[in-house]
Amino acid sequence: MGLLTFSMMDVVMKSLAMDLGAYNAILWRVLASLAIVSVIFFARRPKMPGRDARKVHLQRGIIVVFMSYLFFWGLARVPLAEAIALSFIAPIIALYLAAVFLGETIHRNAIFASILGFSGVLVIAWARATGEYSQDSLLGIGAILASAVLYAGNLVIQRRQALLANPIEISFSQNLIVGTSFLLVAPFFAVVPDPEYLPLIGAGAILSIISAVLIAWGYARAEAKNLINLEYSAFIWAAIFGWWFFQEPITLATISGTVLIVAGCILTTRKDKNIAHVETTAV
Repeated sequence: MGLLTFSMMDVVMKSLAMDLGAYNAILWRVLASLAIVSVIFFARRPKMPGRDARKVHLQRGIIVVFMSYLFFWGLARVPLAEAIALSFIAPIIALYLAAVFLGETIHRNAIFASILGFSGVLVIAWARATGEYSQDSLLGIGAILASAVLYAGNLVIQRRQALLANPIEISFSQNLIVGTSFLLVAPFFAVVPDPEYLPLIGAGAILSIISAVLIAWGYARAEAKNLINLEYSAFIWAAIFGWWFFQEPITLATISGTVLIVAGCILTTRKDKNIAHVETTAV
C-alpha cells in the first residue's frame, strides 16, 4: 500500500514538475506536507528524538534532498514507467548494502528474487531503449540513474531509521529537513504557483505522508533484504498510471516484465533454509 500511494504521488509530481519545474514542485509539496504532518506530530506531545535518531534523520533527509530533485527533474523528461524501470537498479544495490551496513544475511530466495525482478525491468527497458531519444531525454535518464544510486542508500537507512523512530516522527523530520534545505535557495528559484495547482500540491502532500507512514511502518517490522525486492511492484502501478494519465502505451514487453517482477515479489516473501555466503558485520 505504501508503494501504491507513492506511485500515485509520482503521477501528481510528474504533472507538477512538467508545469512548475522540479524545484517548485518539490518545494510546495514538501511545505504542504510539513504543515499537515506537523499538526499530527505535535498533537502527540512528542519527546525530543535521541542522538542516534537525530543523526539518522539528518542523514536520510540530506540524501532525499538530492535524490528527489534528480528523480523529479528526470521524471519531467522521461515516461513514468521508464523512469521507475531505470530506478530499479536501487533495490539491487541496496540488497547488498543491507548486508554490509545492517549486518543482514542474504538468503538465496532474496538473490533469486532480485534477479527475477531486475530481469523484468531489463525486458521493459530494453524494449523502450530501441527507440530514439532526444538530448533532453538522455539527460533525464542520467538524472534518474544518479537518483537511483542515492535511493539505494536511502533504502538501507530507512530500515535503521524505522527501528529508531515512529512513522509520524520520520515523516515530520524528513519534510522538515527537505523543506528547510529547499527554502535556502528559495529567493533564487521559488515561484508562487497559480491557485489552479493547489489541489495537485495538496494531493501530492497527502499521498507523500500516507506512503511515508506506511513504508516506515513496514520497515520497522521486516528486514530490508525482504522488503527491498517488493520495490519492484511499483513498476506495475507506474505502467498502469502512465497509461491512464499520460497515454503511455502498455506493450507486450511491459506485460512480460511485469510477470517476472511479480514472481520476484512472491519469491522474496518465502523463506528458505539455504543462506548465500554473503555475511558481514554491521558497521
